[in-house]
Amino acid sequence: MADQQDNRDPQTKVTFAKEWLRHATDRVQSLALGEPRPRGDRPRIGLALAGGFARGIAHIGVIRALRNAGIPIDCVAGTSVGALIGAVYCAGVELNDMQRIAALTTFADFGRWTPSWLGLANNLRLERYLERFTPVKTFEQLVTPFAVAATDINAGVTVYYTRGPIGPPLRGSCAYPGLFVPIQFEGRTLVDGFLTAPVPVEGASLLGADITIAVYLEAGSLTTPRTAADVISRSFSIIQHHTDLAWRQQADIIIEPDVKSFVWDDFTRTDELIAVGEAATQAAIPEILKAFAADKNRPGLT
Repeated sequence: MADQQDNRDPQTKVTFAKEWLRHATDRVQSLALGEPRPRGDRPRIGLALAGGFARGIAHIGVIRALRNAGIPIDCVAGTSVGALIGAVYCAGVELNDMQRIAALTTFADFGRWTPSWLGLANNLRLERYLERFTPVKTFEQLVTPFAVAATDINAGVTVYYTRGPIGPPLRGSCAYPGLFVPIQFEGRTLVDGFLTAPVPVEGASLLGADITIAVYLEAGSLTTPRTAADVISRSFSIIQHHTDLAWRQQADIIIEPDVKSFVWDDFTRTDELIAVGEAATQAAIPEILKAFAADKNRPGLT
């Protein structure tokens, strides 16, 4: 007997898939906790932060604009620099302190050139760099639920970390292929999460988000590559640009700060990057509030 054809329109399929994932998440959490996940009087807002090296500083502006608008952030999932920004924010670090340290950052703060067969550099220094922001070392010490997205390069799948030490999975999530040496952790070989979760919307859902705000940072190509790192970054950006449909369908809101004019190591342009993140988020506030109100009225939420 032939399979029955699915004649639903694409938008209906996306809505069904999102509802299925929402209910599946509730079921998983119910099994893990032994009881249903409690529903509050408002939907839980999740933030999914993409990678982008220095461009990720724009995430600080996104968070600042959300807070200024009174929009709560109940959980965060991050990939690569999005994981770094997410970890620091979820540890309770003030945004002004994040901005100050970001402006003083250089590649040497988190990477060291050590050419080998597996990469041009290592990121062992990243854990020490994290200590400049916060003494927090485990997920359990964070004040806001947080997930790090990394890629198991052997299995070709996303691995989300929400428990235990933050440092190793964070380094794995930031281990850009070809640039940084892969990280060995808990029997897995980890590289940058962007390969399988460029914007970790699924991670926010797994943390219990009812509405997920995805923040994507598209790299530009306005200048000729200067270094091997530029070539690697530009190449993967092209691949990512053509394979980013899944997370877009899963996200409820998508914010895309215009960071095309910034290069991967533009840490000295911190203030500009934050301003770009704020502007893009302020423009999206009406859409976020609309989604917030719609989800709050969804049957079964309260």
